[in-house]
Amino acid sequence: MATIGLDRLYYAKITEDDNGDETYDTPMPLAKAISAELSVELAEATLYADDGAAEIVKEFKSGTLTLGIDDIGVAAAGDLTGATIDDNHVLISTSEDGGAPVAIGFRAQKANGKYRYFWLYRVKFGIPATNLATKGDSITFSTPTIEGTVLRRNKLDGQGKHPWKAEVNEGDEGVTQAIINGWYSEVYEPTFAASGGSGE
Repeated sequence: MATIGLDRLYYAKITEDDNGDETYDTPMPLAKAISAELSVELAEATLYADDGAAEIVKEFKSGTLTLGIDDIGVAAAGDLTGATIDDNHVLISTSEDGGAPVAIGFRAQKANGKYRYFWLYRVKFGIPATNLATKGDSITFSTPTIEGTVLRRNKLDGQGKHPWKAEVNEGDEGVTQAIINGWYSEVYEPTFAASGGSGE
């Protein structure tokens, strides 16, 4: 079903243990969302045998998340880009900046009034782009955009795989209201029933 809206943009800082496995801080609002564009790059390989394609493998490699936002506060800018806040509460960006990855959550309204919820588990952002224009005969809003690279998570899920995105539709069969209500209280952790198999 098509989506018609976008809101509730949140981020959560990541802490890694000695193995690189992520734990997430409590999610915090990032900014008011205007747009979100997610493009995905796949690693692809084709095995040829008997003069034809015998096997094709496509795996998630990375993605790009471009967010249009109303404004990014100094604290969020520091968390996402590695910029620092000086003693006068001025945000200072340096050539050595490099923000740590964060998790990004948001939701998009569907035509039926319910929402599709997302968590991207590991996104590394660059410096926000700023667009400015002088005031003319008409009012033009200049809003920042911020672009991040979406990566897979280091921590394995219950199937021994590296997730990069969690997505759920409100109202789908089997989706409890508790999942929807708690979507922004913590970054969603995949849950799989224990089994002796490989999960395939």
